[in-house]
Amino acid sequence: MNFLNDLLLKLDGLLGGAFWFPYVLLGTGLFFTVYLGFPQIRHFGRAVRIVRGKEDKRGMPGDTSHFQALATALSGTVGTGNIGGVAFAIYLGGPAALFWMWATAFFGMTTKFVEVTLSHKYRVRTLDGTMAGGPMYFMDRGLNLKWLAVIFAVATIISSFGTGNLPQVNNIAQAMDAAFGIEPIITGAVLSVLLGLVIIGGIKRIAAVTARIVPFMAVLYFVGALGVILTHWDNVIPSFLMVFETAFTGSAAVGGFLGASFAFAFNRGVNRGLFSNEAGQGSAPIAHAAARSNEPVSEGMVAILEPFIDTICICTLTGLVILSSGVWTEKLPNEFQAADIEVVAGTWSDSDPANQQALFHHLNATGESPVSAYTGPLQLTAGRLAADTPVTVLSSRSVAEDVLIKSAQGDPITGEVMVREGSFVRPNLQITGRSLIHSAELTSAAFARGLFGEFGRTIVAVGLLLFAFSTAIAWSYYGDRAMVYLFGVGAVKYYRIVYVLGFFFAAFSDTTLVWNMAAVAIVLMTLPNLLGILLLRKEMKATVQAYLDETKN
Repeated sequence: MNFLNDLLLKLDGLLGGAFWFPYVLLGTGLFFTVYLGFPQIRHFGRAVRIVRGKEDKRGMPGDTSHFQALATALSGTVGTGNIGGVAFAIYLGGPAALFWMWATAFFGMTTKFVEVTLSHKYRVRTLDGTMAGGPMYFMDRGLNLKWLAVIFAVATIISSFGTGNLPQVNNIAQAMDAAFGIEPIITGAVLSVLLGLVIIGGIKRIAAVTARIVPFMAVLYFVGALGVILTHWDNVIPSFLMVFETAFTGSAAVGGFLGASFAFAFNRGVNRGLFSNEAGQGSAPIAHAAARSNEPVSEGMVAILEPFIDTICICTLTGLVILSSGVWTEKLPNEFQAADIEVVAGTWSDSDPANQQALFHHLNATGESPVSAYTGPLQLTAGRLAADTPVTVLSSRSVAEDVLIKSAQGDPITGEVMVREGSFVRPNLQITGRSLIHSAELTSAAFARGLFGEFGRTIVAVGLLLFAFSTAIAWSYYGDRAMVYLFGVGAVKYYRIVYVLGFFFAAFSDTTLVWNMAAVAIVLMTLPNLLGILLLRKEMKATVQAYLDETKN
């Protein structure tokens, strides 16, 4: 398991975590924003009118209405990225990460406009009478690059598991366990059955379900978040200022948070922004291709609303809840996950400025640091390290306190345990203590600081259930359209069976491992999609201009 996690981290570093990936993503959005004359601003009002049905025409080919297509695409984007992903970005990059999520969303609004317009333009009707579209079709039919279309379609199938399936149910199961004590395997079993019942009905049933879930879950989450923000209203403006003040400098150490460099904040903010709104990934165009319309540009305008709702609205709510409540800098009791633990040589304190600086450089890889991973034996008595043991346990990028080490059976260990390169050799240890927390657990702790008290955790749990389950529904459709492109309509049923089984087993998998898998899968779709829309830039501009001229006349 550690080998697989290390491999995924290396791949993430080469792809999504590499210095060039955020620049490619933001650069493409910036290019189209200027090239098309800021369509996310100019056409925003029209997009709202189209969604409300003000420009609908009867008898148009397609399977869903504009609103249903938007709801399906939103259900694919509004998921764990909005609850756990924002918390994970702030945990890694500090408040500055939220700024770069906003930047990704603003330019992503244009990227969505482009990829959806082109996907709708080149959609096809399949043998079973339904519409099929997406970047693989404009790569094939518009660019005559079959090989690129195949790469994208294969990546879509992989990403349907790494983005829409595995991390979603994993976060649901963890939240249900924390809030209600429901075993992850039970959560996985129940939701897998429900998922199967929905996706077997195809896009029409999927659209009908998501059109009901999305508005309800947005209102529920908003009310819960507002309860926290009102409780900590005096911290809201300082939190906003902190986001902007640290955007280009990185975040300094505060409380248990040891600081984050600009590179960390920028890279992880953009990365998690993409995970949240999926602008440039090429997923949402698959849902929009099913919309009833003969005007690809009008459907592209509808897609402008997605990053705005998903990231600028919902992710901002999550970010303000976490920052204003202050939980992101607090060490809270929790059970440490193996992938979050590192044992380092020497005794280090986060209250000493020199120690803080050394730990900062070690965690952010920003230069030489005297902190290094420990290898050797540790002597335990009733699960505790001796006070003079020359090591420090780091958990979730913070100095852990009150560390208690138990066996797999839950008994405090007395005796020797081995550590190799910072990791415990003995498998399945239960390690608890106080440290920073991240992902959905951090958001849940923040919601508990509001008007609703501990009931706030229930709001997060239910919100996560709805957000993540609707995401899994939408991504099953993305994967099945990719299967149709590669293998034909007959292959869809086999894909759905594997998809549901994967959903079940991921409920009780390691959280960090699943997040790392998702991070790699995202890039495998994004790069071919960005290349495709850049190659079709002139056609896109001509298509938009022709539509504007026609509607003006």
